This record gives sequence, structure tokens and C-alpha cells, in this order.
Amino acid sequence: MSRLVRVPSILLLCFSLVCCSPPRPNHPIIGAKNFTEQVILGELLAQEIEAQSGLKVERRFYLAGSYICNQALVAGRIDAYVEYTGTALTAILKQPVDRNPQSVLDTVRRLYASRYGVTVAEPLGFENTFAMVIRGEDARRLQLATLSQAASYAPQWRLGVGYEFEQRPDGLPGLNSAYNLHFSGLPRTMDLGLLYRALNAHQVDIIAANSTDGPIQAMGLVALQDDRHYFPPYQAVPLVRDDTLRRWPQIATALHALAGKVTAEDMRAMNEAVDGQHRDPAEVVREFRMKRGL
Repeated sequence: MSRLVRVPSILLLCFSLVCCSPPRPNHPIIGAKNFTEQVILGELLAQEIEAQSGLKVERRFYLAGSYICNQALVAGRIDAYVEYTGTALTAILKQPVDRNPQSVLDTVRRLYASRYGVTVAEPLGFENTFAMVIRGEDARRLQLATLSQAASYAPQWRLGVGYEFEQRPDGLPGLNSAYNLHFSGLPRTMDLGLLYRALNAHQVDIIAANSTDGPIQAMGLVALQDDRHYFPPYQAVPLVRDDTLRRWPQIATALHALAGKVTAEDMRAMNEAVDGQHRDPAEVVREFRMKRGL
């Protein structure tokens, strides 16, 4: 008798859980990490999907770092976001560093499909690698162009880094080992947006930034060449859930339209328009799409 009572109770509980779960939105949701370039790229995906499909796209930006974005994607809280292949390879998929761009892309595609049911779309056209950046006057005074040349000055320099770079496998520990770098004191860790202010204010002397950051050119800074090729490739690629593509196949058309359309110079200009000129990312993206005939 107790078994006869228990089974309907379990069924009722399961029914209640299904009924109480939030309904799946009837529109796609685009995510982005919490820095300017990611917001611009998220807006680019959203605008192109809206233009190609007529769907209303929800923006869910400023989702912290790669781990949070990946968790949101896998859990279905977002449908797509833009990642970088080197970051996906090492930080998300926990694979050994590989410096061959096609090999990295192939590995990332295979593992996202098998582990997460996620499609890695065609690259957008640019790479955003890490860049070790110093003040222009220091580069000229010391005649520095490469990280190898800078190694002998590192003990006198204070380093500034973002939160992820200090710990990630393709970040600071490996870089220090590759170039035998020994900086003055512990790294100063801060939000990515504060790194350039700290460098300009002489609070730090070298920062781990991104190669497509607008302030590098705008502030007359110098990105030291990674002459030992430590950093893996970081091609920008849209990631999208397979079930999202099945539900809205028009999204694949939008992603195909964006393939190869964004150069590193385009990205630096858009980043500077938002960060340096304080323009609205949506407006900057609209102008870019018009310029590219999208």
C-alpha cells in the first residue's frame, strides 16, 4: 500500500518541478564578458541576427570572465557569445597550449561539439592576443621592441595584470618562465579597464593587456613583440548552442555573414570609439555594419 501511495507522489513532485521551471524565452539571448571589446562583439552578433532573421535579440552582457560565460552557454541561459580560440583551448577545455591556429581551431570545434553540444562558427577575422604593454617614452629611452629585450629591465618594473591572466595556463606563470621574467614585487591585479590608467599614472610600468585595445595607439604606448611566440593564437569565434541553431536556423546565416569581416584595425578603432570617445557601443556597431555593407 505504501508503494502505491509513493509513486503518484513522486510523479506529482516531478510535474511540479517542470511546471515551476522558467519557460524558455521565445527569442535568442546573446552574452558577453565584462570588457569593452566583448560588449561590442556581443552587440555585433545581436544586430546581425536581428537584421538577418527579424528576431528580437536579448542582450545579456557583462557576465564576468570566460568561465561564467561558458557556464551560462552550457546551461542555456545564453545562446551565443564570442570567445577566443586560445582561451577556449586552455582556460575552458584544459588542453595543452598549441601555437598552430588551424590546429587550435579544429581542436576547439571538436571538443565543444562533443562535450557541450556547441558549434564554433567561422572566425570573425581578427586575433586578440595578450600584449605586454609599456609606456612609449620608456620603449624609446631603453630602445625596447621585444619581450626578450625587456627581460633585463623587468626587476625594476611593477607589473599590472587582469584577474584571469595571473592564474591561467597561458598567462603569467608560463610567460615568466618562457622569458625568465622577474618583476618588482607581486603583480598588481585590477579590472582590465583600470590597467591603462595605472600605467599612465606610473603606478605600474608594464601591463598584460590585449592587442586590440584602443588605448595602445591613442596613448602612444608600445606592445612588446612576443618574439619567442609564447602566446597561442586567439582568433575571435562565435560560440552558439546546437539546439539554438536548430530552433532558429537563421542565426547560422547571420554568423556566416560576419565571417572574416572584422580586422584587428577595425576592432581597435571600435574599442577606442567606446573607451576613448565614450560613444554608445550600439551606435559604433551600427556604423561598422554600414561601412561593411552588412
